[in-house]
Amino acid sequence: MNELLYIKRNTKWQLLILLMLGTVFIACKKDPKTPVSTKAPVITTFYLIRHAEKDRSNPENNDPELTQDGLGRAMLWANVFDTLQLDAIYSTDYKRTRMTAAPASVKHNIEIQLYNPNTIDTKQLLKENFGGNVLIVGHSNTTPALANKLIGKEKYEPMSDDNNGNIYIVKLADSTGQVAQTRVEYVQAYQN
Repeated sequence: MNELLYIKRNTKWQLLILLMLGTVFIACKKDPKTPVSTKAPVITTFYLIRHAEKDRSNPENNDPELTQDGLGRAMLWANVFDTLQLDAIYSTDYKRTRMTAAPASVKHNIEIQLYNPNTIDTKQLLKENFGGNVLIVGHSNTTPALANKLIGKEKYEPMSDDNNGNIYIVKLADSTGQVAQTRVEYVQAYQN
C-alpha cells in the first residue's frame, strides 16, 4: 500500500513538473509572426533633379547648353551634394543634363553614367546602387516620372518649365524597394 501511495505521489509530482515545463516551453516559444532580427534596414537614397537653366535663344536647338544662370545652379547643386557621400551619378544624354551633373561629378570623382528615362529599369537601378546615395539628373517631365516609378505610384506631376530647383528625395528600404521616405524640396539659386 505504501508503494502504491509513493507511486501516486511521485506521478503527481512528475505530472506537475511536466505541466510546469510545458508552460515554460510554450511561453518561451517564438511567435513566427514576430521578426527575429532587429537590424536596421539598408536605405538606398535617390536624389532626382532637373537640369539647370538652359539656353533658349535658339528654339530650333533640341540640345542646348546651360546659360550662365544654369552654370551657377549646376555649381549650387554640386555644393548641395558636397556634404553627401554620392556613390553614383546618372544623366540623360543631353548637354544640359550632363553639364548640370558635371560639377558634382568632378567634386565626388564619379563618372557620369547615361540613362534613358523611357527604358530605365528601377529594380535594376536599385540593385546596382543598393545602400548608396545616387544623383539622377533629368528633365521637367522625366524627373517626377522617375520618382513616381521608384515609389510605385503616381504622386508627382510634371514640373513647370521655369522650375529648375526641385529636388525629389526618394529613400527605399532594403532590396525590396519598400518606400521609406519621399519628399520634394526647392533649392533657390543664387541671385546676381
